[in-house]
Amino acid sequence: MDHASPRAALADVVAIPVTPFGPDGGVDRDAYRALLGRLLDGGVRAVTPGGNTGEFYALTPDERRLVTELTVAYVGDRAAVLAGVGHDLPTAVAAARHARDAGAGMVMVHQPVHPYVSRDGWIDYHREIADAVPELGVVPYVRNPLLDGAAIARLGELCPNVIGVKYAVPDAARFGAVARDAGLERFVWIAGLAELYAPAYWAMGATGFTSGLVNVAPAVSLALRDALRGGDRAAAAEVWERIRPFEELRAADQSADNVTVVKEALDVLGVCRRDVRPPSRPLPEARRAEVAEIVKGWEI
Repeated sequence: MDHASPRAALADVVAIPVTPFGPDGGVDRDAYRALLGRLLDGGVRAVTPGGNTGEFYALTPDERRLVTELTVAYVGDRAAVLAGVGHDLPTAVAAARHARDAGAGMVMVHQPVHPYVSRDGWIDYHREIADAVPELGVVPYVRNPLLDGAAIARLGELCPNVIGVKYAVPDAARFGAVARDAGLERFVWIAGLAELYAPAYWAMGATGFTSGLVNVAPAVSLALRDALRGGDRAAAAEVWERIRPFEELRAADQSADNVTVVKEALDVLGVCRRDVRPPSRPLPEARRAEVAEIVKGWEI
């Protein structure tokens, strides 16, 4: 199949929408649609319902299906939908088929959650998902620093619909080696650690990056993309410094507040409630004030 359009969508800012919760604790459908509207109106053209910033692992199976369906229905042809799937293999395969039937064009496969992940087992896991939905583009989410380029190359040989890799190991040199060993042109390489790592990964071959910050300030994320695409290092550095305090709050304590900081900013803007589910946690009052001050400085 021709995967030119999905590949182009991945070589961009890939937004990871948060999942807003209402007063009853369930998914707030209206707030979620409003959030998607902000992203689309801001120029975002690729979204991942069921990503980590969307609290994938804290959602029930029905809620994961719901956010995929809401996203496809709202987005229409305005953006590519890359639905997050994962957990045990039957669950991941069923979720991929559901995403296909709902109208998504791609799936992003979360890193297998298992204490024992072998190289060949990793290939088998992704191959079964990719083979179940040959019509869809498939993007593995790589967080394992031990996974080498040869394994990704082998998966690509077996599954032509594996078209991209979301690489989230915090090591730009390792990324550069893995991408070249796997095939720099064979896959679309996405910097999976968002804006803070995007410039370094871009220099080593990435052409897209994921973003949770884009929920808050689409123009800021797209400005970084434009600077990287244009090779304007000074402009990229200016955006990087601008967002650094916000992203460092999200990355602190092994990313304990990754989602919470984004939702706090959205609460400040009146987009959705700040509520998160365990094992995420509410921000202390002082940290909430810090987030509000950063957002105020962006003049959104």
